Amino acid sequence: MFVTGLPAVAISNARDYSTGCLNYTIACVHRQLNLFPGRYFRVNPSTDLPTAALPCLTSDVPPIPAAIKRRYEDFEVEEIPAYQPCGAGDHIYFTIEKAGLATMRAVNDIARALDVAPRDIGVAGLKDARAVTRQMLSLEHADPKTIAALDIPRIRILSTSRHGNKLRIGHLRGNRFRIKLRGVEPERLGDMRAVCDTLSRRGVPNYFGSQRFGLRGDTGHMGLAILRNDPVAFIDMMLGLPGPHDTGPVLEARKFYEAGDFQSAAKAWPYGFRDNVRASREMARTGGKHKRAFYAVDARLKSFCVSAYQSQLFNNVLARRLDQMDAILEGDLAIKHDNGAVFRVEDPGAEAARATAFEISPTGPIFGHRMTQPGGVMGDIEREVLAAEGLTPEDFANVRGIKLAGARRALRFAPKELAIEEGSDEFGSFVELRFALESGCYATMLLREICKDKLEEGLEETGD
Repeated sequence: MFVTGLPAVAISNARDYSTGCLNYTIACVHRQLNLFPGRYFRVNPSTDLPTAALPCLTSDVPPIPAAIKRRYEDFEVEEIPAYQPCGAGDHIYFTIEKAGLATMRAVNDIARALDVAPRDIGVAGLKDARAVTRQMLSLEHADPKTIAALDIPRIRILSTSRHGNKLRIGHLRGNRFRIKLRGVEPERLGDMRAVCDTLSRRGVPNYFGSQRFGLRGDTGHMGLAILRNDPVAFIDMMLGLPGPHDTGPVLEARKFYEAGDFQSAAKAWPYGFRDNVRASREMARTGGKHKRAFYAVDARLKSFCVSAYQSQLFNNVLARRLDQMDAILEGDLAIKHDNGAVFRVEDPGAEAARATAFEISPTGPIFGHRMTQPGGVMGDIEREVLAAEGLTPEDFANVRGIKLAGARRALRFAPKELAIEEGSDEFGSFVELRFALESGCYATMLLREICKDKLEEGLEETGD
């Protein structure tokens, strides 16, 4: 059962949620769905992302304008591993620090320097490119001295050790963050502390972050098209419908598709958009048959889209339960944060103290045909959300080639070690936030509660 906001129990399920993709395949899927910001896409996170309309828990506190990621050093992420290497074994574990590089770009650069395939390098999680991040990688049958001596731009090797298995996606406990917010008015510090006090006490809404849905915001909609067996809508979103986030060759490819010039579209897609190229060629070969193009798309990419739609539905449910996300109601399916066990609530009064102590939380749905359904208020909310989409739980059982059993996910998460500190550097004053999150929780959701729709993101100077 997939749950988040948990320690090690999240590890075994994280691979299922990422649809079992290999590290390299995951990166390709993300790139094709525009999940990684890059030179072809630009976004204003305050207004353009699909989570922008979701309600905030701390809506009584006005937005606190701030800017993040003005420099890579303004956003630091340190991976918290699920386990430490034991010091023996055929797999070399090495910790890297990278700046301004996505994880898979760093993996590719390291693989090239060591003359190995990128897929041979194991990673536990994918980290932001626009940040300074530290994480562990692994490589079998390598020379630790050779790895330690690597000299690659924007990558430092911090340590090496040995272990008996390859790192896999999900082999992490969480992440620790140090984030500098710039442009915060000094008189708003009291409001910021008040928001953080509320989040420490009640929890942060466990929404899936906007990066889950792609920079175009349509990954979930593509998943719905799959559930509705609508290959026309899926292929049109994947290959056409140019929008404000499309630039360069991506925009050119989408325009060719809209004009019916599928062969030119196939040639225009940039490196990394393999399924887009394959689907465009199939459209050209078959004279525009969307179903044939749909079958040409990798099943793992389609599974990722459906998973994004499940995330979208979870967000919709949480938005309707937000005011009571920290309360236990009769019929709820609650989760124990220490071990991930989920149980049905029969006596809310008997569980209230554990909820206040953050030992348990109510859960929301990752809809699937085998998902346990709650009763009471939560059962009504979940049925209404599905009905509004024209779906039933049985629809998740009839998706060709994709298994959607379903699961439960906590409605909130606890920010650990949350601290606020004022500071200044050569670039001016800032407010530094420090906190740690369990695997599967989104730091952007914590920042969103503070800044609401007044969070600016982006480098003052860009370069690759």
